[in-house]
Amino acid sequence: MNMISIFVKGVQFMKYRKLIFFGLAIILMLSNILIAQNSPNRVGTTASNFLELGYDPKGIAMGEACVSTVEDLSSVYWNPAGLAFMKKNELFFAYQPWLVGTNTYIASAGVVVPIVGTFAATIMGIDYGEMEVTTMELQEGTGEKYTPSDLSANFSFGRGLTSWFGFGGTVKYIHSSIFHSNASAVAADFGVIIKTEYFSPGDRKDGMRIGMSLSNYGSRMRYGGLDMLRSIDIAPEESGNYRDIKVEYKTDSWEIPLIFRIGISLNPIATTVHKLTIAVDALHANNNNESVNVGAEYTANIPGQAKLILRCGYRSLFLEDSEFGATFGCGVKLPSLGGNSLQIDYAYRNIGILGNTNVMGMSLLF
Repeated sequence: MNMISIFVKGVQFMKYRKLIFFGLAIILMLSNILIAQNSPNRVGTTASNFLELGYDPKGIAMGEACVSTVEDLSSVYWNPAGLAFMKKNELFFAYQPWLVGTNTYIASAGVVVPIVGTFAATIMGIDYGEMEVTTMELQEGTGEKYTPSDLSANFSFGRGLTSWFGFGGTVKYIHSSIFHSNASAVAADFGVIIKTEYFSPGDRKDGMRIGMSLSNYGSRMRYGGLDMLRSIDIAPEESGNYRDIKVEYKTDSWEIPLIFRIGISLNPIATTVHKLTIAVDALHANNNNESVNVGAEYTANIPGQAKLILRCGYRSLFLEDSEFGATFGCGVKLPSLGGNSLQIDYAYRNIGILGNTNVMGMSLLF
């Protein structure tokens, strides 16, 4: 590296250092809040856990170790800073048959605005399927049926301050519905990605990457609605008619899953034909103990034809009693005329005694 390039990089760093340090400070400050809240007796004590299932087959196949690697619309879920490195507009959809007849989905659209940054709108959620209504008196069913569901509507923005530093954020509205009861919350995600030249096998762009994100920092959820209304006799031992006094049960409020991710990724191999990426993420959540995710991705580029991608990983290392384990996946990116391309991805993951799940995703880049 000559003296001129060193001087230029130094000027770029000085120009943006305050914003970079401010972004890092915000992420670390909020993560400290998360850590302070966590304790062993908080395991499994949050609402809307659909927010931590994972929706993108690329990230899932890599054991969800992708906080530093994302740079497409899947960034909305893992780390919104990845939006800063998108070069094309994108439409993304993924579907996942989850456990015991439930299904998750995500649909997202991202638009790259030159100079300004990348904007994305996303809907993701889970459908629990049709269920029978039961009561204490009619435990075999009333004849009615209902379909509970959870969803999150997100609006995201990501921007790169330099070619090696990007930040992003998401605001989201979360809604949960169970028969005639519902709950809602508002939350935000924050993230940064730093590209370095360390351990690069060639160009700087293939060097080590560092990523951090904080997901679902928001309000509590409290269920309410018609199902909470009852008629009771407030004085059954006294004379008079008190049987039709209307009351409303008030439920407790619950936090949503707050997740801090920090990770690094390396490219031991990076040529015009072959690329191998290895990633490691550490997670800290307010409803569980710390864990580590690891993953790898191999890409074979067939010039003018397609990109073939193989992925594998392991989720929730060092997490006691976790049923998550090995993950695998593959993908193909097909170019078309006019510079557009279509990418199809698949992921398989093992969840121990709960069985296996399969995830399909499709992206259109234009």
